Amino acid sequence: MTATRGLLNTSSFTFPMLAAMAISAGPIRPGAVVKPDTIVLELSNPSEAQALAQLEGQQRAAEAELTTLRANIENGLVSQQATVVSIDSEFRQATLQATADAELAKEGLKSSLESKISAMKAEALNSRLEAERKRLSQMKGSVDAQLAVQQAAVERMRTQVVLKQSQVSALKVRAGIAGVLQLVPVEVGQQMAPGANLARVANPSRLKAELKIPETQAKDVQIGLVASIDTRNGLIAGRVVRIDPAVVGGTVTVDVSLEGDLPKGARPDLSVDGTIELERLANVLFTGRPALGQENSTISLFRIGPDGVTAERVKVTLGRAAVNTVEIRSGLKEGDVVVLTDTSAWDTADRIRLK
Repeated sequence: MTATRGLLNTSSFTFPMLAAMAISAGPIRPGAVVKPDTIVLELSNPSEAQALAQLEGQQRAAEAELTTLRANIENGLVSQQATVVSIDSEFRQATLQATADAELAKEGLKSSLESKISAMKAEALNSRLEAERKRLSQMKGSVDAQLAVQQAAVERMRTQVVLKQSQVSALKVRAGIAGVLQLVPVEVGQQMAPGANLARVANPSRLKAELKIPETQAKDVQIGLVASIDTRNGLIAGRVVRIDPAVVGGTVTVDVSLEGDLPKGARPDLSVDGTIELERLANVLFTGRPALGQENSTISLFRIGPDGVTAERVKVTLGRAAVNTVEIRSGLKEGDVVVLTDTSAWDTADRIRLK
């Protein structure tokens, strides 16, 4: 099966940002050898730079709020701990006083009322101490929750800043792969819309052939079939690696990986011819493909006689067919000469004379 035109692959770059951009002077020109981090051209977008500055300011504000919140929480904990210590000290003093008053009341040196008042004061301080200790425990337990909310806000702002920084950094369009710069279809000062093709880079050592196969012949093409690519400067062995499921313009696109060294002059976008080997039949009688003959069918052909002037009709059984040749299963022998052009005008004749 032969395709009349192919296309060696390339890699192109688009810029998916949401605003129009202006092209700045590019540091290199098509034909230059590039590395993955080589800057091909630079874009400018003031709105993106302004948006990045705003996001960085919001990030700093969120981080400041987190720092302030953390300081306030620490101050609250310290203050509550001081309250607990103070009440604990008062409770201990009240307990000692209540014990002393109880002893004096037994000896009659103090009234029982004063002893009861001292005991009630100690009990009240104990209840207050328990309440303040519980409050301190609750404050410690809520520290992580309070900080988590603000920490999430900070992380969200950091993520937005990193995303915007990557978009601003992408204004410097880099090659992305090692290879040769093929095309920069833009000019300095030109406004670019989102998704526009800015540059094309290809690796000459890693090319593939893109063959256009007629849809009527693509049914027999399978992944892994052997192919031969003619660059008009040499042949390259290959193998089918992808078959496009869609039909465009009456053809099916078939990708062929190239094996072995490329001939000189092989480059992306080079027009090539390709042949895909569907099947190899050994010791086969074949001839050119008749105008109206289909594979695995029986047709009538005019076989030219020894005189080279007359031709008689014979029944011929065809087998497997290629683009230009077909297998002869019966009706002809090696050396026979037949008419392959359309002879439907003489369907009623069994013998014709050639002029």
